[in-house]
Amino acid sequence: MRLRPCKALARARFAEGASGSAREPAPRHGGAARLAGLLALGLVISCGGCSGPILSFKAEEPPVAPELLVTGSIPKRPASFGRDLDGEDWRRAHAALSVALDPQGNGRPVKWENPETAMRGAVNPTGLPYVAGDEICRDFLATVVGGANSRFVRGTGCKPSGGEWELKRLRASGNAKS
Repeated sequence: MRLRPCKALARARFAEGASGSAREPAPRHGGAARLAGLLALGLVISCGGCSGPILSFKAEEPPVAPELLVTGSIPKRPASFGRDLDGEDWRRAHAALSVALDPQGNGRPVKWENPETAMRGAVNPTGLPYVAGDEICRDFLATVVGGANSRFVRGTGCKPSGGEWELKRLRASGNAKS
């Protein structure tokens, strides 16, 4: 098997008179032409003119903005059982909500309490779990007691597959007496 040089290399050699073919070599025009020929040959060889991988780079795609979860046309989901609950109160109430609404649970009320703020309450499931879309939902009645104030809160909690319980609907049911 005989390897043949690529056309660009053959032209460069022919221009210098080193092609080895029966054709007459190109006339020499002095040192400048020779230097230009050598530079062209060096450029062809350094760029891998005969064989070498062709590198191509994929342009980066512009980043895509994440979709907004809540817009002005969709009502904001309730965040907790009321504005008077601080972060720790809601964490404890949410834990009680998660246990009470669990479809595998016993259906009894689950109490919660935060001794630091004197807030307390209970979550009582009021119906059987049901499926809505790709979520398991359950209605509940919660009591919230804090200081001189106490109230009932009715609502629905839903849990996406593999997620946490979220409040979907809430409405105050009136004041309770302590």
